[in-house]
Amino acid sequence: MLEFQHAKNKICYIVTIPVTVRAFFIQQLKFLARHGYDVSVICSDDCKLQQELGADIHYIPINIPRGLSLFGSLHAIKDLHNIIKKERFDLVQYSTPNAAFCASIASKLAGIKVRNYHLMGFRYLGATGIGRIILKTIEKISCAFSTSIECVSQSNLELGIQENLFPREKAVVVWNGSTGGVDLSRFDYSKRNEWRQQIRSELGYGEDDFVFGFVGRITRDKGINEILEAFSTCRDEAKLLLVGAEEGVDTLDQTLLQKARQDPNIRFHDRVSDVERYYAALDVLLLPSYREGFGNVVIEAGAVGTPAIVSNIPGPIDTIDEGKTALTVEMKDVADLAEKMRRIQKMDFISMGSCAAQFAKNKFDGDILCEIILERKSYLINGDLTK
Repeated sequence: MLEFQHAKNKICYIVTIPVTVRAFFIQQLKFLARHGYDVSVICSDDCKLQQELGADIHYIPINIPRGLSLFGSLHAIKDLHNIIKKERFDLVQYSTPNAAFCASIASKLAGIKVRNYHLMGFRYLGATGIGRIILKTIEKISCAFSTSIECVSQSNLELGIQENLFPREKAVVVWNGSTGGVDLSRFDYSKRNEWRQQIRSELGYGEDDFVFGFVGRITRDKGINEILEAFSTCRDEAKLLLVGAEEGVDTLDQTLLQKARQDPNIRFHDRVSDVERYYAALDVLLLPSYREGFGNVVIEAGAVGTPAIVSNIPGPIDTIDEGKTALTVEMKDVADLAEKMRRIQKMDFISMGSCAAQFAKNKFDGDILCEIILERKSYLINGDLTK
């Protein structure tokens, strides 16, 4: 691997909330810092984030609004502009819609030459009416003020071009996509059986129980209504485990939700820090989402040997080898989901899981992606590589 010494090159990653940094970027931030870059992170305040980032990465807390807020956004743009202009970063990278909107404007006003939009998906696709128009306009502004756009999946890159958000020549997919790849030292396939036994014992599942699972926010757009309804029609003796924060339960069909809470075969579990162990406890991961930038849960679960059923939509279709590591379903189609859930129980899902682990290793190894990101950053700043 090529080694780079760019002691004077300063990079700043900007997102809205610390959980995004923790979920996707810590591995590559530390990698960039080890290889000669002066790395900073900007997001909302968090008392533990600096410790997790380590002494080599600068953490600058700035509040960026999560929802639509004109005055909040203007305040964030002003704060970001002041910091960016003072620090004179060589490259500013931003992810998530609000952070991208504020940071792209602030960076442009501060005269930053390399403004890189790490585009993780399109929020406006889940909106309707005037809200959709506003959100799409915000997305167009972020793309227009960026000098480069890195889409996390090829299907979303094509969608962005189709939606006239950016021209083809401005956007790329780095390697095979994803936000940060998979940390294979954490999502370790060799520990699958050990973790599976531990979690199943803790949750009261038997080794022969067939367990479907979901990992993510418990909200409508993730396809939770479809999961609950499909499971009720095809469960046989299967179990269903849903792991994640219940921040969107008010968007669900409340009749389905209450019925599910009373079903002894369905368990809701809060967000966990050791999600790799819970992936291993599952037989099949479900992600019948309405919209995704990529679908990192699919490659994480796959890395520990758990196959999936995913929506046939931009993002998730880039995380699988259909028929070998996962099955696909039509979005919002309960009958199709139920049929695929019945079908996969009769398939060799264990071999599918083995294929999923190899697929994740070959295409989404986080260590390899970090090396490619290092080369990509050198190209964006110095233009000295062909990536």
